[in-house]
Amino acid sequence: MAGVLNEIIRIRMESYDHAVLDQCAKEIVDTAKRTHSKVHGPIPLPVKIERYTVLSSPHVDKKARQQFEIRTHKRLIDILEATPNTIEQLNKLTAPAGVDIKIKVISRTRK
Repeated sequence: MAGVLNEIIRIRMESYDHAVLDQCAKEIVDTAKRTHSKVHGPIPLPVKIERYTVLSSPHVDKKARQQFEIRTHKRLIDILEATPNTIEQLNKLTAPAGVDIKIKVISRTRK
């Protein structure tokens, strides 16, 4: 007997605001559960912190500097055993402004 085809929908989300990101993740999980799919997540991934140091004054005060940072929060959601209804409902969802969503379909064969 050949292996059974098993598709996983992997959704990776990024945002600068963690509250908006968590709300968007909750909507996706609720939609998937409502359409009878198994859901793993949302799994919080490490926060990417970018720090920048800028001179306050370009001429006189060389030691006077300001520091800024940008934090990028990430979440990962895996949807197992997705039905066509699940995919249709996920396509109808609108992501809030400031949330970047990447969807990847992973096909695996099970023995």
